[in-house]
Order: sequence, then C-alpha cells, then structure tokens
Amino acid sequence: MQNRKKLAIIGISAIVALAILVFGINYLKGINLFHTSNYYFAIYDDVTGLAVSAPVNANGFKVGQVREMSYMYNDPGHVQVELALDADLKITEGTVAILTTDLLGTASITLEIPKTQDYLAKGSTLESKKDAGLVDGLSEDLMPGVKSMLPKIDSLLVALTNVVADPALTATIKRLDAISADLNTISANVAKATKPLPGVVSDAAVVAHNLNHMSANLDSLSAELNKLPLDQTLAEVNATVHNLREITNKLQTSDSSLGMLVNDPGLYQSLNSTVASLDSLITDVKARPKRYLKFSVF
Repeated sequence: MQNRKKLAIIGISAIVALAILVFGINYLKGINLFHTSNYYFAIYDDVTGLAVSAPVNANGFKVGQVREMSYMYNDPGHVQVELALDADLKITEGTVAILTTDLLGTASITLEIPKTQDYLAKGSTLESKKDAGLVDGLSEDLMPGVKSMLPKIDSLLVALTNVVADPALTATIKRLDAISADLNTISANVAKATKPLPGVVSDAAVVAHNLNHMSANLDSLSAELNKLPLDQTLAEVNATVHNLREITNKLQTSDSSLGMLVNDPGLYQSLNSTVASLDSLITDVKARPKRYLKFSVF
C-alpha cells in the first residue's frame, strides 16, 4: 500500500514537472498556453532570419507570433510558416503576410488586412510576400551607381598616379622646402631684432609709473585747491580793486579833498611858499638866536 502511494506521488510529481517544463519552454518561445489563438499559414520560398516565436504585427502592433515552420517536401523550394494570431483578430480575404527583415537581419511578419466583411476561415493559408529589407534595398539602389563609378575611379587613380610621377611636382616640393627654410631664417632674424624690446618695455613701464605718480600729485593739488575759499578770496580782491578804482577816480577829480590837494596848483604854490618861509625862519633863528630867545637869571 505504501509503495503504491509513493509511486503515485512520484507519478504526479513527474507529470507536474513535465507540465512545468512544457509551459516553460513555450513561455520562453513566447507562446502563452493560457491564451487562445487562431492559426493561419503562410508559404515563403526563403525564410532567412525568421525564427519560431518571431512577432507578427499589424499596423505596428504585435497580434501574434510564428508558432512553427516546416519545409514543404511535397513542394520543394517552399517553407510553410504557422502563425498563431490573437483570437479577437479577424482576418479578412486579401490579407497579405509580408516577411520583412531589419538592418540586423532579424525577420518578422507584417499583416496587411484590407477592410472588408469577408473573413477567412481558421487554418487558411494567407497570401504571402517577401519585402526587400533595408540592406537589400540599399544594395539594389547603390550597386548600379557603384558599378557606374568604378571606371571613373579607375581613371582618377591613373590621373593621380601621373600627377605624382610628374617631375614638376618634385621640383615644386623642393621649392616649397627652400621657401620654408627662408621663412625659418627670417623668423630667427626677427627674433634677434626683437630681443632689445624687453628693455624698452621696462623703460616704458617706468615712464608710465612716473606719469601715474604725477597724475596722483595733480589730483592731490586739485583736491587742496578745491578746499580753498577761492570764491570769497576773489570777491575780496574784486572789492579791493573796486575801492582802489574809486580812490584813483577821486584823486583825478577836484571834487574831493584828495583831488583838491593833488590837483590844485595854488595849494601847491602856497605849500611851497610856506615851506620857503619856514626855511628862512629856521635859517635866521640859527643865525641870530638871541633875537628870538631871551634868558633871565634870577
């Protein structure tokens, strides 16, 4: 009894492990066993880059995936591709399954579904078409241009070889070398000629420093002058000049006392006469003092 129980447990465990393995493999392939799908077929003559679980898109949205691929031995040169599409997707007549390849070489299938009311039955074979990939398109577009350019490139290489082999090019290069040597010599001479410039520059710096010092002194003098009461001084000088002008005017006229004293000739003569009389009196006093001085003794 216990052996049967153990065998039952082992059997159940093996079944569960197998189910998990199948589910895991399908999950890794992108197949959801719990999601219902409708199956359709497409036939191609070349499925390079296409793999199981490759996406099937419609209008840029993933609506399914490649479930299986098998070679058609009864129709050599063709490969049948089974498509697992969402159950809600309605495939109409005229739907085209286009096999496209990206730049990395990975292929996918794109469905072009026309808008009609005629639907295809499940398991139907869709019209298939292979779209030229980006690399194929570039090859088809570029190869003719490259082939047409090859003769021109060959001619260009020949012309370039002739130019390089021309002796005139060698002579020109030698002339350029000589010119470069002359330029180096001129540069060295200019460097020698400009060596005294640092001393001149230093003298100029000293002169500039002195000028700055003088400018600072002038600024200080200007500040001191601004502090002086120049307006008041000028006003006093103007008043003094005005007074001197008035005194001068009075001296030049006979209306004032100073003017009469300076300008009256009679007064001048009287003064001269008085001075002369006084001088005669002093002379006479010196000559005969007894005439004017009397002494008495008590």
